[in-house]
Amino acid sequence: DLIVIGGGPAGYVAAIRAAQLGKKVACVEADRAGGTCLNWGCLPTKALLKNAELYHVLAHRAAEFGFKIEGLSYDWSTVIGRSRKVSDRLAGGIEFLFKKNKVTWLKGWATIPAAGKVQVGDEVHEAKNIVIATGSEPSSLPGVTVDETIVVTSTGALTLPSIPKSMVVIGAGVIGLEMGSVYARLGTEVTVVEYLDQLLPGMDGEVRKEAAKIFKKQGFNLRMGTKVTGATVKGGMATLTVEPSAGGASETIEADCVLVAIGRRPNTDGLAMEKAGLTVNTRGQIEIGHDFQTNVPGIYAIGDVCPGPMLAHKAEDEGIAAAEFVAGLTGIVNHDVIPGVVYTYPEIASVGLTEEEAKAHASASGSEIKVGKFPMMANSRAKTNRTTDGFVKVIADAKTDRVLGVHIIASIAGSMIAE
Repeated sequence: DLIVIGGGPAGYVAAIRAAQLGKKVACVEADRAGGTCLNWGCLPTKALLKNAELYHVLAHRAAEFGFKIEGLSYDWSTVIGRSRKVSDRLAGGIEFLFKKNKVTWLKGWATIPAAGKVQVGDEVHEAKNIVIATGSEPSSLPGVTVDETIVVTSTGALTLPSIPKSMVVIGAGVIGLEMGSVYARLGTEVTVVEYLDQLLPGMDGEVRKEAAKIFKKQGFNLRMGTKVTGATVKGGMATLTVEPSAGGASETIEADCVLVAIGRRPNTDGLAMEKAGLTVNTRGQIEIGHDFQTNVPGIYAIGDVCPGPMLAHKAEDEGIAAAEFVAGLTGIVNHDVIPGVVYTYPEIASVGLTEEEAKAHASASGSEIKVGKFPMMANSRAKTNRTTDGFVKVIADAKTDRVLGVHIIASIAGSMIAE
């Protein structure tokens, strides 16, 4: 009944849900079950972030809490090993769920030679429906060649052989700041280079300013309004050439490691989708209708290959909804209320409209907004935990009190945003 291409959060959830709804399902995945998120993204990153948090507290704040620690150190290979074990267990869990729900795993790379057909290796499989859930991959930067040893993407940054003395992060978005946080808290001198004049593009302006203050206080060297024009590697060191985004004299920055984190792009290369009549938009995404169907009937697309935020929980929700449409039901995803979290320290979380977006909407519709703010400095629990950086900001319609957006900087913002 259904072939799902891709075994990440969008694909494995769609496959399992469709099987639960009584459909005969196969899922194509060439690598490990769980996709980027479980293997090379969200989850192993969180494991490293936890290690970095514990070390930083013990190394720099133990006295605040009454601890005396001498000769504290960490074993980097054990840290990396713990992160990889987390991924191995999670990937194994998805394999178990495939077996439990009788989802056939077709191991290999897929192409779509025609509507209703999926080729994996030399075999052509037929299905009434196809779901494309091939995710995304790191975007490349002209003039910067990635070797995953010294010049790395987020994938290479998860398994560096040792802690670099210095690291340049190209891109002040979520991935760059999360990975930069891991290494900065373990002792690396981190410089962040961002083309725009502020970090965290797309987030609320006030949040961006406050986050910049906090990261500077933590020792990040933030180089905003700066573009990278090239990179060379020699003798185990990288040399970046940078210049002001608005134009001006160039200079060089040397580092033991460079992390390229300028975003991600939809992963559709090699699918041969055009044979089935599928096209992509100018951003390389597959456009879909409300039922997640593409312009070709019977072919659906979900997750990072589609427009919208590249988030695992958004992909999972779309996986459930698409499976329900395939089964003749109605699947619903409210794309206006998908939260996003930056797992730095403190965490940064948001849902709904930024203040800038809310003001623009209000201006266009003749309505008004109001903004409520509460500093964590005034929160008793934050004081007892000594985690007083940040604030909670709620944006609402001035007349109806309907919540339009919430933005939080706090130690547990990722948990708070769900409320």
